[in-house]
Amino acid sequence: MTDSSVSSDLATRPDAPVRPEVSVPSEVAATFGRPDGVRGSFASDATPVRGPQPEIAPPDPVLAEAFSRPVGETDTLQRDPYAQPDVEPEVEPDPWRDPDSAARLSAPAVAEDAVTAVSEGPKLGIRELLFGGRVHWWALATLGLLTLLIGLFGGLIGRWTAEVVSPLHANSVQLEGEAPNSDSASTNVARVAKAVQNSVVTIEVRTAVDGGSGSGFIVDKRGYIVTNNHVISKAANDSKAKLEVVFSDRQRVPARLVGRDIKTDLAVIKVDDVAGLTVSKLGDSDKLQIGQEVIAFGSPLGLDKTVTSGIVSALGRAVPLRPDADSDTDAVINAIQTDASINPGNSGGPLLNDDGQVVGVNTAGAMTAGGSIGLGFAIPVNEVIPIVNALIKDGKVKHPAIGISAATVRNDRVFGANVKDVAAGSPAAAAGVREGDVITKFNGHQIEGADELTVAVRTSKIGEKVKFTYWRDGRYFDGEMTPVSD
Repeated sequence: MTDSSVSSDLATRPDAPVRPEVSVPSEVAATFGRPDGVRGSFASDATPVRGPQPEIAPPDPVLAEAFSRPVGETDTLQRDPYAQPDVEPEVEPDPWRDPDSAARLSAPAVAEDAVTAVSEGPKLGIRELLFGGRVHWWALATLGLLTLLIGLFGGLIGRWTAEVVSPLHANSVQLEGEAPNSDSASTNVARVAKAVQNSVVTIEVRTAVDGGSGSGFIVDKRGYIVTNNHVISKAANDSKAKLEVVFSDRQRVPARLVGRDIKTDLAVIKVDDVAGLTVSKLGDSDKLQIGQEVIAFGSPLGLDKTVTSGIVSALGRAVPLRPDADSDTDAVINAIQTDASINPGNSGGPLLNDDGQVVGVNTAGAMTAGGSIGLGFAIPVNEVIPIVNALIKDGKVKHPAIGISAATVRNDRVFGANVKDVAAGSPAAAAGVREGDVITKFNGHQIEGADELTVAVRTSKIGEKVKFTYWRDGRYFDGEMTPVSD
């Protein structure tokens, strides 16, 4: 049964639904409708006649060249990007084989003659030149005259340069030093350095693990030497440490510790059986004036017999010295401030006036990362003398004490030493001082902080009354107290 019969049969069935008539536009029917003569879903063998169909225009030549298959290839859709085109090398056309070539001239049929090589003739020697008759006599005369003139000119230039330029070497020069003038006076620094160099020593301390050095000066012919406590602190705390004194002539002698005081950073050591000692001359530090010339003598950085000079730049400077890994010194010194360079190793050496007298003991220097900045500090000799006398006599020192601890205070109301604690039964307690009071004057010294109060108390005398001023609740009060021994 064919498709057309099926369609016809369905169309004639009595129970087939009746489809409503739908009006279809002619242009839609022309595009989507069945061809003429076809009623089923499939066309018959005969090609139906359809309406006008759209024509496909030929592709653009550029697109055709870019996307079409290569010539002669039908099994690929893409041109090999690495393929090289088959380009035949250009061959110069041969006019004999090209009947269309134009007429032109060719190379000559006759070859050019070869260039004839020229052979060298015989060379002339001196004999042939002078006696062979090959050169005219006047040419030889001219050549000889020219040679004579060149030699004469060269001789004149040599003579002239010999007269103008002096010779480099001479036997008549002899260097001699000028004899010193016995009447000329040396400088103060040179004179003082020469006078005191034998009285200043280098002090070395060596332990099992490290060592250190400082300076000192002789104060008695029996071998007593003054230095700083922090110079010999390791020897005092280590019984196995080696303590030696090196004199100006490099003689080394063992030394013994006589006594030391950590509150003033002073110490005395002694050498035995050393003859011909030069004793230092002691001056008066109370007569020092700001601007006065002073000289520091010692062994900075281990360089013995080093002299530096400067001036006194300040007096009565309270400088605290705190304990560290190398020293147990815990002091506040009433220092002479100087711009004479004081570096590590100068400690314990003398600070001298221009008369060669000891006016202080070099103790500390202000340092930055770059080294000394021209601020050195020395203990005044007038404070050194009683300490040294006590150490030589008893091996220890008694200091005045008033029984308080204080801290520096500075505000818009008052500045001074703020009392933090008062010991029961102390001179301060007996004088009515209480915690919170601010001491502003003590024994004639203006007190601007705790360090100034420490210096003022230490420079007072045990058993002698001193006057002081203190601030309490916005008012100032005066009082008296008597320091006792610590």
